[in-house]
Amino acid sequence: MWIVLAFLSALCLGGYDISKKIALRENKVVDILTLSVLVSSSILLVPLCLSRLCPELMTGTHFYVPQLDTRAQLLTLLKSAIVLSSWVFAYVSLKHLPLSIVSPMQATRPMWTLVGALLIFGERLNGWQWTGVALAIGSIFLFSLGKRKQIHQIAHEGEGNRGYYICLVLAILIGAGSGLYDKYLMRQYDHNAVQVYYTLYQAAMMLIVWAVMHREDLSSQRWPQIRWTPAIVLISAFLVVSDNVYMLALRDPASMIAVVSTIRRGGAVIGFAYGLIWLREDEVWQKVACMAGICAGLVCLAMGSI
Repeated sequence: MWIVLAFLSALCLGGYDISKKIALRENKVVDILTLSVLVSSSILLVPLCLSRLCPELMTGTHFYVPQLDTRAQLLTLLKSAIVLSSWVFAYVSLKHLPLSIVSPMQATRPMWTLVGALLIFGERLNGWQWTGVALAIGSIFLFSLGKRKQIHQIAHEGEGNRGYYICLVLAILIGAGSGLYDKYLMRQYDHNAVQVYYTLYQAAMMLIVWAVMHREDLSSQRWPQIRWTPAIVLISAFLVVSDNVYMLALRDPASMIAVVSTIRRGGAVIGFAYGLIWLREDEVWQKVACMAGICAGLVCLAMGSI
């Protein structure tokens, strides 16, 4: 069952990436990030309030949110800080770089998660799973070789462009650490409780960040201009579902974070297709070959995990 949940999470994550790209076209990163987190918090407040006000109604359902002790709250607060920092770097890079470059590079995150899973949790992959990981990561590596000329050109265009790639790398590394931390939390605490509270903590943090970055506008009593789009709500909806089934997958004692993380990153295929078909991004065949390799790797991972 955990392997099915991992693929469902990947599907939702692909929709999440597309929604972000659409919402960021005419808006600032901090505005969209803040709005999407607030919408996510509003969604998750419903089961939280019902669990406190009508526990007899919610107990035993998939949506019940149990209490967390002080230690669990502090660990969840740390998760919020980790995820939020990864998001900020990811949003900045996504706004200024092509989606069909960001999505495949984001797909390298499982490589770093795999290293941590082997060293920290002692996970051991079978032949199918190793083949899947090798295909997925190998495709990314070959794609990166084809980008050497572009990356070399970017390196000579000024610090501003290099900065966006640095943000992308930081988002990937911090995100990989977040996946390992998720596995640690899911071994001890309920997935609904962790998701609800870390999202609420994120909302509080983002409001502070948003106020600081708009302090001049707010001091002049000017409300920042935000172009509303339904994609903002879709960001939150896709993320809430993706995170919930992802954490539920990790709750399974048989689940492997190295496999779940790799499959979840397979959602890049959806964002990749959107970038090529609707945004008309270039280097079609190189990117198609890259994503075909990733898809083949996902099939192998599924075969080795059934």
